[in-house]
Amino acid sequence: MLFADRTDAGRRLAPAVEHLREERPVVLGLPRGGVPVAHEVARALGAPLDVVVVRKLGVPYHPELGFGAIGEGGVRVLSDDIVRRSGVRQPELTAVEHAEEQELLRRARRYREGRPRVAVDGRTVIVVDDGVATGATAAAACQVVREQGAAHVVLAVPVAPPDVVGRLHGAADDVVCLSRPDLFSAVGEWYQDFAQTTDEEVITRLTEAAAARSAPVTAEVDVDADGVRLAGDLALPAGATAVVMFAHGSGSSRHSPRNRSVAAALRDAGLGTLLFDLLTPAEEADRANVFAVDTLARRLSTATRWLRERESLPIGYFGASTGAAAALRAAADEEASVGAVVSRGGRPDLAAPRLGDVRAPTLLIVGGDDTSVLDLNRAAQAELRCENRLDIVPGATHLFEEPGALDQVADLARAWFVQHLTAGGGGA
Repeated sequence: MLFADRTDAGRRLAPAVEHLREERPVVLGLPRGGVPVAHEVARALGAPLDVVVVRKLGVPYHPELGFGAIGEGGVRVLSDDIVRRSGVRQPELTAVEHAEEQELLRRARRYREGRPRVAVDGRTVIVVDDGVATGATAAAACQVVREQGAAHVVLAVPVAPPDVVGRLHGAADDVVCLSRPDLFSAVGEWYQDFAQTTDEEVITRLTEAAAARSAPVTAEVDVDADGVRLAGDLALPAGATAVVMFAHGSGSSRHSPRNRSVAAALRDAGLGTLLFDLLTPAEEADRANVFAVDTLARRLSTATRWLRERESLPIGYFGASTGAAAALRAAADEEASVGAVVSRGGRPDLAAPRLGDVRAPTLLIVGGDDTSVLDLNRAAQAELRCENRLDIVPGATHLFEEPGALDQVADLARAWFVQHLTAGGGGA
């Protein structure tokens, strides 16, 4: 099998991994040559694209002999046998690792241009290269991705020698290879055009993929919530792995700039968002309705069923103020199938006495200077029986208006939802 170029190889490789589409995978290209191939695979699957930057750790007096590899996130994969047989002292090995770590970080920053690394925790990950000769780099990449938390690792390449494909089955859960020629000397001989891929091309492909991903499919929807039609905004990034429903409180609506800011951060991580109003405009005029937690929770529960019929994705709740109480009360129902809950400056105490019935992992985020609400959250946390955590944002008040405070909320919420909604635990 002869490929015209890397773009052609990617287009022909994509159908071979089409069966993974329903697993909503992440596609990672090995820079540089693997990225153009991966770009076509990710585009065909509607999946997020990123690079897997790996640096081989070479024995100082024999750099071609690798004693391990490192990846982003502090991942280290070492061969104790090679380290032992090489006879190299620990300070020398540490020096090699430090130098390679600096180069790894430099390349990662250059390729992504400030964008965060796509999270792979609990995900199916397709590692793509333009071909495999010895398999050492591909194997290291698969090991690094697994150490980063991937649940299922698939290596997909256009061409490789048959014996190497066999060995790679030990590094990946599955290996997809279109062509396995017995007579193999180099990857480039199976391409008509095998010109070197430049850093600029890698950056361009990643930027295009990120731009497509950050422009989610959005729709204004009428949410059916306990017989009431409520206005909402549903946004689904390409390859969305879950949807987070926002339960607003204390008179806040789906137009809340704070919640919309958090929602944007979640979408950057590949999570869909549904911002909708739990009260009609007429109901909002009566302040007492804001504290009618049972009514708000009932509407959230029925809205969840409405969303689940529309989108077969894990669902999480993000609640603010009294909306957090509604989210926890809804999550406490026996029929609730919610993967995670996050409360921002919330009033979880208003969900008592049902807090002990919540099964979804729950994160409580409170401003350090919001002392009265902090005390209420600590008391409520003591009643939770599910996995839970209380995070305090230092110096923040109830609305998190201080510089950087809302960014910390978004980072905490994003990490919690990615961990619990994309790792197979989330209520689909």
